[in-house]
Amino acid sequence: MNTPVYDFLEKYSQSDTLRCHMPGHKGKSFFPELSALYSLDITEIKGADSLFEADGIIAHSEKNSSWLYGSAGTVFSTGGSTLCIQTMLAVIKSEKRRLIAVRNVHRAFLNAVALLDIDVEWIIPEYSGGILSGNINLSDVEKAFEKNNTPSALYVTSPDYTGKTADIKALAEICHRHNARLIVDNAHGSHLKFLKPDIHPISLGADMCCDSAHKMLPALTGSAMLHTSVAEYVPILKQKMTMFASTSPSYLIMLSLDLCNRYIVENITHDIEKNLAYIEKFRNDFSEKIIFSDSEPFHITIQAEKSGYCGNQLAELMRINGVECEYSDSSLLILLMSPMCEKSDYERLSLSLDFALKNAGKKSPRYNDFNIELPEKAMTVREAVFSECEEIAVEEALGRICASVKVPCPPAVPIVASGERIDIKSINIFRKYGISSVIVVK
Repeated sequence: MNTPVYDFLEKYSQSDTLRCHMPGHKGKSFFPELSALYSLDITEIKGADSLFEADGIIAHSEKNSSWLYGSAGTVFSTGGSTLCIQTMLAVIKSEKRRLIAVRNVHRAFLNAVALLDIDVEWIIPEYSGGILSGNINLSDVEKAFEKNNTPSALYVTSPDYTGKTADIKALAEICHRHNARLIVDNAHGSHLKFLKPDIHPISLGADMCCDSAHKMLPALTGSAMLHTSVAEYVPILKQKMTMFASTSPSYLIMLSLDLCNRYIVENITHDIEKNLAYIEKFRNDFSEKIIFSDSEPFHITIQAEKSGYCGNQLAELMRINGVECEYSDSSLLILLMSPMCEKSDYERLSLSLDFALKNAGKKSPRYNDFNIELPEKAMTVREAVFSECEEIAVEEALGRICASVKVPCPPAVPIVASGERIDIKSINIFRKYGISSVIVVK
């Protein structure tokens, strides 16, 4: 596949052009190790196109991505999936749709809701072992639509942080039967298009979704794509995106998205097949020692607590052998792999996990159910976020109104959303996740 952005940047970096334009480094690095990188970093000069008014090399590369993902249109984001989420919600806001969201959203969603002054109707999933993951009850979605005939949109996170995927096809059918839009935070699923079978949200009927290419593909951090299957959305996506984006989008990030297109065409099928075999062997080798969560293949989520271990302790022991996990808490250990991994990576991972299991303090497995009830809503998200606030100890927060979401990132899933009153169950969950203070309305 052609790489129009890379080709232009490479040609320009090799030219003897005097750079009387931004950036201030002029293509030269104070650090020799970064010289090649700096030489490719430019601004919107003649021939380089412009991300938000693209009609040249960037538009060409975006069309390549759209073809690869089978979308009606795809646009690049140099602000990660956060920028895509803001854009998707701005589209829904402009259509005056009510917004229904499954609760295990990322903090970026709540921030966007506050900026756009959108009221959210929550669906609580059937949580499984913590706030990060749960099953979406299709009957709850039906009920949410049936109680109000107003044009709506459903927002879901799939895969969630543990790699669990929702039944996007069924959710899309329900949404479209009610003349609603389905929006998917697919930040962890840029590779799903290329699994067999294809389980990418756009392929399964979603109207819009975001993919963080940097999470699962060989792209620089901040690289993301916004896809839509709705033709009438294609001309307005960038118009909405400019409301939130930097006017100086990174050409290095766009370059990495451009090169990802070539990687997908030339390598991803082979690399996925190779890794799936390694992952299957890894899971089989440890199947009698630990319990794995159901997830898409590249998220290896270990139910540490149910296996008789502490996830944080396992993570620390693996760190001794040079393995850094994606996330851990007392209940879970998440190992995030990608198609770029090699056989030797899984061999190192196996040795490290085996060492951790042998040296961790074994205890009786815990199978405590994890349920969250929706806290009382006292204010809108926007009202709470822009209120005068203060940070207090969790122990002092009973009855106070959450002002700003304070959660670990990753995974940045809210325990209490802005505008909700903090109750004793919420305080207990804060304690479980090691959160000692909260930001509340003053």
